[in-house]
Amino acid sequence: MIATLKAEEQSQLQLVEREDVDDEEDLFEAIDKLISQGINAGDVKKLQDAGIYTCNGLMMHTKKHLTGIKGLSEAKVEKICEAAEKIVNFGYITGSDALLRRKSVIKITTGSQALDELLGGGIETLAITEAFGEFRSGKTQLAHTLCVSTQLPTNMRGGNGKVAYIDTEGTFRPDRIVPIAERFGMDPGAVLDNIIYARAYTYEHQYNLLLGLAAKMSEEPFKLLIVDSVIALFRVDFTGRGELADRQQKLGQMLSRLTKIAEEFNVAVYMTNQVIADPGGGVFISDPKKPAGGHVLAHAATIRLMFRKGKGEQRVCKVFDAPNLPEAEAISLTLLVIVLV
Repeated sequence: MIATLKAEEQSQLQLVEREDVDDEEDLFEAIDKLISQGINAGDVKKLQDAGIYTCNGLMMHTKKHLTGIKGLSEAKVEKICEAAEKIVNFGYITGSDALLRRKSVIKITTGSQALDELLGGGIETLAITEAFGEFRSGKTQLAHTLCVSTQLPTNMRGGNGKVAYIDTEGTFRPDRIVPIAERFGMDPGAVLDNIIYARAYTYEHQYNLLLGLAAKMSEEPFKLLIVDSVIALFRVDFTGRGELADRQQKLGQMLSRLTKIAEEFNVAVYMTNQVIADPGGGVFISDPKKPAGGHVLAHAATIRLMFRKGKGEQRVCKVFDAPNLPEAEAISLTLLVIVLV
């Protein structure tokens, strides 16, 4: 179903309303607030240089990690953590409070009514959605569509926010964004301006790009982070079984960072994943495949979607794992027009 926007709604996409941003700021406390608790401004600057821009993000780091920041002693870290605990509550809350917090979750439309129904409304914030499948199964096409739909107003099932795109395979095509934006009745130039893009070449570069996002997300209203693909560089930079344990540890650290970004800034994380052959998949499966990354990646993803090719140009999306969604499938005649099975 094609959504058409009026002229005034288009201006709403280019500049997010100030009052909406103010509401979002309640979700995290700026690291500057530590100064009012007696923390030295120089120490706060050291935290920012290390990529920590909110008190919420600070509480997501271990004291061991914080003492590794140049210029911060164990005594200073202890004092900083005590001050942060006075600002943010990281203790127990009631189930009712947890339900209230879930109301801040925004579900971003995929551009397909049937796929949205499969996902319970769309790609949700505060969560990691993983899409895995073989090449040409529609994972990157969905990423491009989400780049546009995220910028729709919330009353049109968008996120009313900006998009960060980390590309590890060189498959991002800005010219592909143009017809998608026109399909939604949006200004392609404004849509492209609201996407920040980075090409990663090593797993270390990929991780450093994630660290640099905290500064941008603490200042601007981002609602989606795309990593396409999450595993590609790890499969290149680590080879053989001898490096497998090290690879999984580094992968786990990066996935932990993605989880913290999702929860710290209330953004949706959409990451694509590759598949590997599964010789033990069973004799009844003609072409057995399983997602790369092993158990480390499986446990990190909140929602796992399996994409596969159907007959001809058909594409099939299946809910592989989700805490609140039933196992179901959707099949498409094209990459974007999807009908529920």
